[in-house]
Amino acid sequence: MNSRPAPFDELDRKIITTLMANARTSFAEIGAAVGLSATAVKRRVDRLRETGVITGFTATVEPSALGWSTEAYVEVYCEGAAPPRRLAEVVRNHPEITAAMTVTGGADALLHVRATDVEHFENVLERIRTEPFIRKTISYMVL
Repeated sequence: MNSRPAPFDELDRKIITTLMANARTSFAEIGAAVGLSATAVKRRVDRLRETGVITGFTATVEPSALGWSTEAYVEVYCEGAAPPRRLAEVVRNHPEITAAMTVTGGADALLHVRATDVEHFENVLERIRTEPFIRKTISYMVL
């Protein structure tokens, strides 16, 4: 498996930048901005998806619109190594986790959690702690 990034040019970079700002931008709008036809933009986006440069499209939601006004960061300490695929499972199983990353230092991972209130956060934290490979957590509430 080749770990080098797939080659792309300045037009690809402009297309990617546009989609990162607004993933709903039409191929025609992107084409007008970069000087290509909608069909040419679609071909490039398809290629960028096939080569793994573009991995998906997401909606960015205002957390308070969902009633999630409580925010915290959680350090996760694991038994042994923390396999990234196991952490990915935890994220998939807990919609309140808005970001997760493995980190250097004492903790194995850092989670960003949003919840409706402290009680909801405590419930989320208890669910996270039931994962068999998690040894302990340390939470930091955002003020």
